[in-house]
Amino acid sequence: MTDTLPTRRRSRFWLYAPFVLLVVLAAAWSGFWFHVHGRVVAEIDKALAREVSQGRTWTCADRSVGGFPFRIEVRCTSLTLTSTRWGEAVKVTSGPAVVVGQIYSPGLVILEATSPARATLTEGRTLDVTWKQLDASLAWRQPERFALVAAEPNLTLTTPGIGAENWRASALELHLRRNPTRPATDQAVDFAVSAKGTVLPLIDALLGTPDAGTVDLEGTLTQSEAFRKGFNPDALESWRNANGTLDLGRIAATKGAARIGGSGQLLLEPTHQVGGDLQLAAAGIEQIGGIRVGNLLGGLGGLLGGRPPAAAAAPGLTPLPPVSLRGGRVFLGPLRLPLKPLLPLY
Repeated sequence: MTDTLPTRRRSRFWLYAPFVLLVVLAAAWSGFWFHVHGRVVAEIDKALAREVSQGRTWTCADRSVGGFPFRIEVRCTSLTLTSTRWGEAVKVTSGPAVVVGQIYSPGLVILEATSPARATLTEGRTLDVTWKQLDASLAWRQPERFALVAAEPNLTLTTPGIGAENWRASALELHLRRNPTRPATDQAVDFAVSAKGTVLPLIDALLGTPDAGTVDLEGTLTQSEAFRKGFNPDALESWRNANGTLDLGRIAATKGAARIGGSGQLLLEPTHQVGGDLQLAAAGIEQIGGIRVGNLLGGLGGLLGGRPPAAAAAPGLTPLPPVSLRGGRVFLGPLRLPLKPLLPLY
């Protein structure tokens, strides 16, 4: 008689192990996310306190923090920035906003803001801004970077006793990057601005055409640390006293048949108006500030002694006499253009 061996029961460990492991990982990730959530809330509160000490007060209405499981989202039904120094205040209020940080990409935050926004400036001026879509990102790993993309931005500046001026574009891009190669004393930030479908009253009056255009600017802002004090008259005055400049390494613009290229430097004068010098070259321009370009170039050629331009013009562009901004007025060579004076910024 043959003995029958008992059948060993097959272990079910490997059948349930993947599910147990998944539950453990999910619990661990949830714990990690809530830990990060708490850290983020604490860091937000610390950052807001630091901003207050710098003269900037941020108000996030109905703040909520979510985004589980892969990101942290800070949502506000409205976002307000009040920047105050020495009694001068600038206040900016926007619609709903959300700031997003990916857990797997630390050091990078993304902002999405809903139109409209209003800035209350000094001397009773207001700036109303609308847009179709606005996204921005900030990376604080070296080098620090900031980018903003807006669809159909529209800005209206209203000044008591003067009225409203409007600027609009079909698309706008702004990029900022701390320059790691310049001396630390320069406090230099590189910038690039690109705007398409632009309509700007000052340029319309200068060139005598309402046609939409494009603008591309590249350059460097020096003494940028002045703006850590806020976005207010005190910050601008500190920047001016530090001899801050806006160095335009590349200017490229089109407006209808007109094309302009060049470079230059802008600054703030003691009168708080924008000043500086531009070296420009152009094509397809019939008049500047109501003066016919052909006659102007011919007359200034003799006055300037036929001196060559400071920099070579781009192919197809004819060098213009130097453009200068002095005391709120615009000069082309020695001639003052019949344009409205530039208003002080503060």
